[in-house]
Amino acid sequence: MKFQANAHSIAEYRELARRALPRMIFDFYDGGADGENTLAGNRAALDAKRLLGSAPIDVGRRSQEVKLFGKSFAMPLIIGPTGLAAAAWPDGDIALARAAGRAGIPFVMSTAGTCTQDDVASAGDGSKWMQLYIFKDRAFSARIVDKAEALGFEAIEVTVDNAVAGKRLRDERNGFSLPFRWTPAKLAGLLVHPGWSMRMARAGAPQLKVMGEGLGLEKTDTIAALMQSQFDASISWDDIARLRDRWKKPLIVKGLLDPSHVSKALSVGVDGLVISNHGGRQLDGAVASIDVLPDFVAAAGGRLTLLIDSGFRTGSDIARALALGADAVQVGRATLHALAVGGEETVFHALGLLKAELDVAQALMGVARIEDFHPGMIRQPAPVPLAPRPDAGASPTPVSYLRKGT
Repeated sequence: MKFQANAHSIAEYRELARRALPRMIFDFYDGGADGENTLAGNRAALDAKRLLGSAPIDVGRRSQEVKLFGKSFAMPLIIGPTGLAAAAWPDGDIALARAAGRAGIPFVMSTAGTCTQDDVASAGDGSKWMQLYIFKDRAFSARIVDKAEALGFEAIEVTVDNAVAGKRLRDERNGFSLPFRWTPAKLAGLLVHPGWSMRMARAGAPQLKVMGEGLGLEKTDTIAALMQSQFDASISWDDIARLRDRWKKPLIVKGLLDPSHVSKALSVGVDGLVISNHGGRQLDGAVASIDVLPDFVAAAGGRLTLLIDSGFRTGSDIARALALGADAVQVGRATLHALAVGGEETVFHALGLLKAELDVAQALMGVARIEDFHPGMIRQPAPVPLAPRPDAGASPTPVSYLRKGT
């Protein structure tokens, strides 16, 4: 049966996913930490970066090809690591990997994956990278690395912004646990999501198969609690140095916001960084990734491959990051939302939407090749002025907060 596109943007895929998934599943993917200020701030920071259209420039021939760690890819996009993908669609990790391979971009398998490393390694012929947590059980982390090497994974992306797990209020309110714990209210909710319910009934409840292979996972109240029981707050650059000794292929450190760590990354021989606030799921109130990207570019001086994530939803968002110096962008929620709607085919379609949107941005910005992006293509409007208040000496109120009649 021929696939029929049913969304025209990532925003539409998000809405379709909201309808397709039980609330506790959608909120697990969509939510952020605490008051979700960083989640909202990521979007606001991207919107504040205005693109400079440039014409007339000959853009009759355009290319999105990029080279990352010595290998060419079809566009500057990566499907980043997202845990529990099978809660959106059966064998979700495999579907994501196959879609990425068809689109000619890398897929990063999560350590919180719901398929085995063997399954993902054999899914299609695209490039696979392995995301890694450094657990309290260091030997288990080492076994993941060694298996990635044996299976032909091309890079390790080690996540470091998880000394403790962020407080996910949506998960707490929804009672999102592993294994799923069904209350009468949750069971009633399944009646309005028959497609999801039937797929899960056939496939079985998702399990964290990579972690389950080597860790004694017990039932927990929330996913955050489960991960917290395994994370190690003592992780340091010494651990990254030891990982560098063990892994000879490209090594990427994910979860940096402080540009002062660039020198430490260089000193241990890291190949790349992912500038990330974990999509607003860890430290609420954290700076937006896009706002610190220029500082990382200046500190790295071309000596590191710089990737970025957190909040990217459109081709114009990708263009913003490329103009400010990123080598490529990682997405997570965008492809999870598409996955929930129709599996591999809708993920592939969503990647096509991002590619087409980026192509429009390229053409209208006068960018024939990805390497032609530069910081001069970004403008940021002045901050909104503060409106005076009649009560002298009180703190001013931003104009954007004023409402008629107040």
